[in-house]
Amino acid sequence: MNSLKIALLQIAPSGTLPGNLKKGIESCRAAKKMGADIALFPEMWSNGYDICDRPFEQWREDGIPADGDFVRAFGKLAGELEMAVGITLLERKGEALRNTLVLFDRHGERKFTYAKVHTCDFGAERALTPGEEFCVTVLDTAKGEVKVGAMICYDREFPESARILMLKGAELILVPNACPMEINRLSQLRARAFENMLAVATCNYPDTVPDCSGGSSVFDGVAYLPDLEGSRDTCILQAGGAEEICLAELDLDQLRIYRETEVHGNAYRRPEKYGILTEQKVEAPFIRSDRR
Repeated sequence: MNSLKIALLQIAPSGTLPGNLKKGIESCRAAKKMGADIALFPEMWSNGYDICDRPFEQWREDGIPADGDFVRAFGKLAGELEMAVGITLLERKGEALRNTLVLFDRHGERKFTYAKVHTCDFGAERALTPGEEFCVTVLDTAKGEVKVGAMICYDREFPESARILMLKGAELILVPNACPMEINRLSQLRARAFENMLAVATCNYPDTVPDCSGGSSVFDGVAYLPDLEGSRDTCILQAGGAEEICLAELDLDQLRIYRETEVHGNAYRRPEKYGILTEQKVEAPFIRSDRR
């Protein structure tokens, strides 16, 4: 089995940027000792997603550059540990603020900087600038090359997010998160994995963090195996609520064979029939009046 080991750092923030840097580094080192090939942080680790109960004028000062000391420290660490690291932050880019994930490979090379496309414009995130595109990269790991993409939290609510990543070749989607992971949100993640024949790894904050519940998860997307009657559970990791580092083993060979032989994903799509998906229809339902 060609097993890619993914560490989900389900940890609580310290309350300060230096504290989060220190705890983040310690957690990455612990993940490496567990044998991880990739370590993923929860959403906006640089300030612990502390934007909901403070005025914008306060938390806007938490913004840091994506090429600053905090992020570069994790790039250096990734090279030192020979382990890919997905570090998250409240990014300051010029006058804009973004909800961002930076992915470093095991050599410490920055592979992409992804800003959350579907910002939560019904809440504090309305002050953020959405990202422009979904990113996929070829990630060099100790288990070989893996095509990796990213979504962040609310992105998962939109099937188009994972579908675009699949069409760009993603085999694994990394999902930093900061919300209660109840049955319906977990069902969304399971569906994104199933319908696109890819793995989805989600890292959440533990239940000691307000409005979070742990429940970090990995769905491998493989619903059927030749030696099994009927379908199988695609969930290969489901964390509880406590603070912990969770390690999942993703069978890359199994996933790739499945993608070559099964009927989901891009196998029988008819994109010429889907034009309405990108049309901006004024009469379309459920468009909120307060939408930006």
